[in-house]
Amino acid sequence: MKEAKLEPNDISLVSYARGPGLGPCLRTGATAARAFAYSHDIPLLGVNHCVAHLEIGILEGATDPVLLYLSGGNTQVIAYAAGRFRVFGETLDIGIGNGLDKFAREAGMGFPGGPKLEKVAKGPELLDLPYSVKGMDMAFSGLMTAAKSKLDAGHSLESVAYSIQETAFAMSCEVSERALAHTGKKELVLGGGVACNSRLREMAMTMAEERGIKCFVPERALCVDNGVMIAWLGHQMRSADYSISEEDNVVDQKYRTDMVEVTWR
Repeated sequence: MKEAKLEPNDISLVSYARGPGLGPCLRTGATAARAFAYSHDIPLLGVNHCVAHLEIGILEGATDPVLLYLSGGNTQVIAYAAGRFRVFGETLDIGIGNGLDKFAREAGMGFPGGPKLEKVAKGPELLDLPYSVKGMDMAFSGLMTAAKSKLDAGHSLESVAYSIQETAFAMSCEVSERALAHTGKKELVLGGGVACNSRLREMAMTMAEERGIKCFVPERALCVDNGVMIAWLGHQMRSADYSISEEDNVVDQKYRTDMVEVTWR
């Protein structure tokens, strides 16, 4: 607010992430938002974290896309249908970002693991790792366990990291392409922290080009969790007269994407 030269009376709405996510993190944000909003008599609106990723991606120029949402806690393929953002596919075990971080930690690389793995994923050997796709759902825990076994067996970190990326991102692009075919949509948006990965972006762009569709990739600062996307979604919902009761305007760790009634489209 100081940098933007704004005063509290310039603000018409305070929005915060209701969920999904880790309870302590969500409650910290919600408490700060509620304290500020109530102390200045400003309306408060909790929004869905996943939907916020989708809507900020749409700002890149998309109109009705499929969202490939890849982060530490979530891995979903989402698209709008019949008044809600529907989850057409998702992870059956762990989020892809969680898996990348876990492998990097076990390999002694520290945190955050995803960016560090990307830097060393040079190959040259593409190792055989579990490719777990079921319809439009994915699973990553077996992939990461097998990758650690390859590393323990003496394969280079460069080859293992390269193989993890190639396998996990191929799975993600496959389910995205299946969702595009199922829905008939002609646009793909990437979102979530893992969408910062250059190799994922390259693979998604290639798939989109081969299908003859458009692929929109937000700048990296808007792929990771950020306040802009929360504020933007709150603005859209408020502009459409979206309302929520006081008792429901609280943190919900299991606040799924498809629980949100989309009234602003």
